[in-house]
Amino acid sequence: MNGWLPIFKRELFSYFRSPVAYVFIVIFLMASAGCTFLLGNFYKMNQATLEIFFLFHPWLYLFLIPAVGMRLWAEERRTGTVELLLTMPVNLFTVVFSKFLAAWAFITIALVLTFPMILTVQFLGEPDNGPIIAGYLGSALMAGAYLAISSCTSALTKNQVISFILSVIICLVLVLLGWGVMADVLNAVFPVWISDLISQFSFTTHFNAIRRGVVDLRDIVYFGSIIGFMLMMNVVILDSYKSL
Repeated sequence: MNGWLPIFKRELFSYFRSPVAYVFIVIFLMASAGCTFLLGNFYKMNQATLEIFFLFHPWLYLFLIPAVGMRLWAEERRTGTVELLLTMPVNLFTVVFSKFLAAWAFITIALVLTFPMILTVQFLGEPDNGPIIAGYLGSALMAGAYLAISSCTSALTKNQVISFILSVIICLVLVLLGWGVMADVLNAVFPVWISDLISQFSFTTHFNAIRRGVVDLRDIVYFGSIIGFMLMMNVVILDSYKSL
């Protein structure tokens, strides 16, 4: 992992040199608040909890995170700087991981900026802080999984729009597999054990348990596995360009 820090700094600072980063943060904060207070009827629940706040994150991330990840490699390929990165005296996985880590750090900063939600529930009552901490942990892990998929699709093409669409489709499938309506459809087609097995591949299934405050090692391993697998695929795709 030698040499990761300069790449990480270059990538992270590049986000804040672009107005797109600030637009992303504003949209994310507004969308989070809008979903929580308007769609989720936060005040009508009369409960000091952020469960409804985290409920919408799989859907918000569905479009926002592919928008961040689509430029990771597609832009490098379009401008031709990917050849420079591939010839650097740094392990290819280090380059991929450093760029991913910088984008993940940027998204985590946006997530941390939702802290007024914590202050709100603290003001309204005496919430159990365990589920709140677990919710933020789960949301950050799920964001990393979305981002790893987007990074991989970005390496496949020079076109950021194509990368965005591919990421949204893959992530949408992984969200819907654990959705209640889809579970009913699967139960009608397959035996219960098969539909349960399919739903275990869903973001929603694993995130729902964490946002309720149940931090199970299997859920953390699931998101970690998605991230690790997609980053390895990212490396394989980029490595194939060396032989072209």
